[in-house]
Amino acid sequence: MTAVDERGVAEFFENFEFPEEFKVELLRGEIVMTAGPDVAHNDILEAVVDQIPRRNWRRLQTQDVAILEETSQPQPDLVVIERGTGPGHGRLMPSEVITMLVEVVSKTSVERDYVVKRSIYAAAKVPAYLIIDPVMAQCVLLTEPTGQGEDADYQRQRITKFGDLTPLEPIGIELDTAEFAAYEKVRPHRYP
Repeated sequence: MTAVDERGVAEFFENFEFPEEFKVELLRGEIVMTAGPDVAHNDILEAVVDQIPRRNWRRLQTQDVAILEETSQPQPDLVVIERGTGPGHGRLMPSEVITMLVEVVSKTSVERDYVVKRSIYAAAKVPAYLIIDPVMAQCVLLTEPTGQGEDADYQRQRITKFGDLTPLEPIGIELDTAEFAAYEKVRPHRYP
């Protein structure tokens, strides 16, 4: 068994400068580095941002989130916060002010997005977590977080296929997924 000084890892993560071409996250004390996303990933994210009304919501991309009780600083693909709340500067957005987090699944992030981050975001009591999955051509909306630590989860789950409207009640819109593209030549997975 290996003992880990999680506070030391968090301090190291906070002060170390990582290469810009990588996405770097701290997930339950583990540093995870991933290469830049697929173009389809970015097109989907752009379509989502365009549909969330700016007048009501801050739509922050590449924003690190502070989840201290989890020793985690994830960087979701999109952080949605009610306009007028949360800090106006700084690297970390406190999880307490977040209304919804969005992850677009990549070919290598399936388990992280469906298992690890699902648990982390539920433990942080983030009201809604939207997984957009171009591997399976579906959206998974998770709401009603409950529990603590690795046992935390969401009580409600709604799956919609690409092409269908996806109701996002926490932010009061129906997400049009008609232009979302599925990844080509990728083996299906077993989640959610």
